[in-house]
Amino acid sequence: MSGPASRKLPVPPRERKPALAALAVLLILGGALATTMLVLNSGNRVSAIRVTQQIGAGQKFTRDALEEVKIADTGIDFVAWSQREQVLDSFATVTILPGTLLTNQMGVRTSSELGEGKATVGLSLKAGQMPAGVKEGDRVQVIFVPSRSSQGESRVLAANALVFEAGERAKNSGSGQITVVVDAAAAPEIVAAASAGEVAVAELPGAR
Repeated sequence: MSGPASRKLPVPPRERKPALAALAVLLILGGALATTMLVLNSGNRVSAIRVTQQIGAGQKFTRDALEEVKIADTGIDFVAWSQREQVLDSFATVTILPGTLLTNQMGVRTSSELGEGKATVGLSLKAGQMPAGVKEGDRVQVIFVPSRSSQGESRVLAANALVFEAGERAKNSGSGQITVVVDAAAAPEIVAAASAGEVAVAELPGAR
């Protein structure tokens, strides 16, 4: 039969969308390029040093606290595993937590920081006697600040002391405790001033 019921409706021609087709090709090529780059970069790996044990500021690095890891060469100044012997002759400038990749800024190659002639002194400071944000590895001046009843003038007791440890500050009062490394000869006077509440610290940001 060739009646109206048997006739098919005309189908409109499909529209071609060259822009979508081009976008699909670009996405495919981009994905392939990204995959290729990842594969290539995976071969550019270097040996670095990872810390396995917590090392406090001023403490010496130990062999048991270091391990070799392979990482991608990202351009960051990580210490190479080949330099581990030099690291073992240095001291931490900040507290380093386990799992940290070592950088050159985290160590100082000097044995005088906590060696002979040095002492650690604990300071309990009130609000106004210590800047906010002082932490392990910072450098501070320890200053004698006499009370009204005391005689004398303000003076520097330690010109460049390493903050060995810093406790949490009280939220209400702003007081806190820090431990600093100073010359052993200055330690008695600093302890006496701290016991009388006549000591304050000033941070030295540029001396880290």
